[in-house]
Parts: sequence; structure tokens; C-alpha cells
Amino acid sequence: MKRKPYPSDLTDAQWKRIEPLIPPAKPGGRDRAHSMRDIVDALFYLLRGGCSWRMLPHDLPPWQTVYTYFQQWRDDGTWERIHTRLREQVRTEAGREAQPSAAIIDSQSAGTTEKGGSGVMMRANA
Repeated sequence: MKRKPYPSDLTDAQWKRIEPLIPPAKPGGRDRAHSMRDIVDALFYLLRGGCSWRMLPHDLPPWQTVYTYFQQWRDDGTWERIHTRLREQVRTEAGREAQPSAAIIDSQSAGTTEKGGSGVMMRANA
């Protein structure tokens, strides 16, 4: 039975861009019990709704399954690859180079010493 879509669900066009970037099932393992599109839709539901894992609606895959895929894809670099590929596609479609030539780092996101200010200067002068 097909479930009713949520506002956070991917469109068919969006899924076409992401689907090839999803890792295939491991050889020799069990067949996947849930579609990868349902897993991704569940992750976007969590992100968009800001709810906890255990609050996933019952018509989406179980939260434990969704969480396991989230962890695997975070750890194996899948999310980074998806982000990079989508950024490159958007830039190319906008008539720009696929890779940015420069980046901007603001002072709030740039790393600094753990303790700044006069305490650092006093230690250096001691």
C-alpha cells in the first residue's frame, strides 16, 4: 500500500538525482526490507520536522533502520558525496564552474586558540 506523501518527501526529479549516489546493497547480505527512497524521505522528514528519531510516523521505515542508514552514510562519506555532486550540478546548471574557486570563512566559524585575549599574551611574555 502506498502511503500519502509528506511535504518533506523528495519529488521524482529530486530522487532521480540522488538515487545513483546511494550505495548499493552489500553483496551476500539480506535483501533490503525498505526502499532507499523511503529511507531518504524518512531522514528528510526528521530534518524538516525537527522531531526525535523515535517520533517517526509508523508509515515510514522503523526509526532504528533509518538511524542505521544515517550513521553508515555519515561514516562512509555518502552524505558528503551527495552534497558535492548536487552542488556541482547546481553550479553547472547556473553556468558556473563545477568547483568553486574561492571560499569565504567568517570569524565565527574559523577556529582559534582555546583561550584568547590577554591571557595568551601574558603567557607568551612570561
